[in-house]
Amino acid sequence: MAKPVVMGAMLKCSQGLAPGTMIVTPENCVTMEKVPAANIMDNIPMKNIMPFGMCKTQSNPMVAAATSAALGVLTPMPCIPVVAAPWTPGCSTVTVGGQPALTDDCTCTCNWSGTIEVVNAGTTKEDMP
Repeated sequence: MAKPVVMGAMLKCSQGLAPGTMIVTPENCVTMEKVPAANIMDNIPMKNIMPFGMCKTQSNPMVAAATSAALGVLTPMPCIPVVAAPWTPGCSTVTVGGQPALTDDCTCTCNWSGTIEVVNAGTTKEDMP
């Protein structure tokens, strides 16, 4: 069963080397367990999705350039997520701020080929309806 995602949830990127954090800003005005709840539009890098330490994909131009300069030895560079699309699929029965609620079974994609997923939703609620 899918759990709702709230402020402080732990995220991971398949191309990142460290966990990241979900930040939910006040415009949603919905709380769950006294913590701001997220929706599928909470996908903005450096506002909602924090960096994942170092990025290891050569799809990232900074990593590709550093790897080339190191004569082909993979050289991770600082992660700066680039996310253009909302989280999917979202909860079909619950809305937060007029959008489908974000649940721990949702993912989004970084333009540098990473898949971002929820590792810990930050809630103890068992499931979404």
